[in-house]
Amino acid sequence: MGFKKMLASLGAGGASVETELHQADVTPGGVVHGSVRIQGGSVDQRIQGLTVGLQARVEVDRKDAQGNETEYHQNIEFHTQRIGGEFVVQPGAVHDVPFSLEVPWEAPVTMFMGRQLTGMHVGVTTELQIARAVDKGDLDPVNIHPLPAQDALLEAFGRLGFAFRSADLEKGTLRQTRQRLPFYQEIEFKVPQQYKGLSEVEVTFVADGREMDVVLEMDKKPGLFSTGSDTHRSFTMNLDAFEQTDWADYLHQWLAEVGAKRNWF
Repeated sequence: MGFKKMLASLGAGGASVETELHQADVTPGGVVHGSVRIQGGSVDQRIQGLTVGLQARVEVDRKDAQGNETEYHQNIEFHTQRIGGEFVVQPGAVHDVPFSLEVPWEAPVTMFMGRQLTGMHVGVTTELQIARAVDKGDLDPVNIHPLPAQDALLEAFGRLGFAFRSADLEKGTLRQTRQRLPFYQEIEFKVPQQYKGLSEVEVTFVADGREMDVVLEMDKKPGLFSTGSDTHRSFTMNLDAFEQTDWADYLHQWLAEVGAKRNWF
């Protein structure tokens, strides 16, 4: 069944535009297939171009005049594809324009174990360029499921007793990773009792077609005479050979090692 959204009518007597996603489920590196239907109105209308893209709602940090940090959200289009050039829509005519929109390997995960991750707003946008104006459609949500390697690591957290808390997209760059998009995803987990020295753990995936950088951030609980501090670790997973590692054991050994050095547990 298709997922459809209607753009606003392009002026009095103008054309209307409808976007349909043939399948809303995809993985990073996959392809979203769909079509855009342009229905002519009662007058001729010249269309200068037609574009589809992927858009995400991203959190942006900034400092105000007093140096205090504040946050706001920004819609960022992180991949676009032109699917139509200039043409004229005749009254009553119908134009169906199919598209195949590639999803970047770095695209954020929005689904896990069949459930929507809280805080994720990612979808397909449609943009019709007309003379001196742009008609931009609503967001058609896409369900981006984890790659098998991502699934393995998320399941490993679950095996250790961690529970998903939230996810968000942060504008910025993670150094020493293969990141190319202007933002990255953080998936936050609640910490089980056995790791009582921690308050939270966040994981970030930065993949390409062969490998994936995994960045882990641990927040130490502030004590009576100390303040909280962050601990980071990063490693690389081979997307084809990840099954050779017991990731639950890997994560547990690392957490235990770091915790022992800092007397957390």
